[in-house]
Amino acid sequence: MKRLFPITPSLAEHLQEVGRNIRVARLRHGISAELVAEFAGISRPTLRAVERGRASVAIGAYARVMEILSLEHTLAAVARDDALDVLWESRKLKVNRRAPRQRVARLRPMRSR
Repeated sequence: MKRLFPITPSLAEHLQEVGRNIRVARLRHGISAELVAEFAGISRPTLRAVERGRASVAIGAYARVMEILSLEHTLAAVARDDALDVLWESRKLKVNRRAPRQRVARLRPMRSR
């Protein structure tokens, strides 16, 4: 069963804006929803969900639709420069390649006497 995580209202608004932009781009190119869905390898209801900015849609579906509409270059800008990145650089903090492994204490079985 899928676990759905609640999203904040501001994140929902951003996703809806992305969906609107994708729809406007599709209409600007004059491509039907059916054709975009077919080329992207997704169903029309999934394309509808992408254009509405639904959080339940996989990011791969967004990426495929954006590629069809020649918008894939905008994906690279998604997390390019953010405030946290600037903070890390300004403080010259060491950035680990991966998170440190968390050690879990192992329980030893009790010996019977």
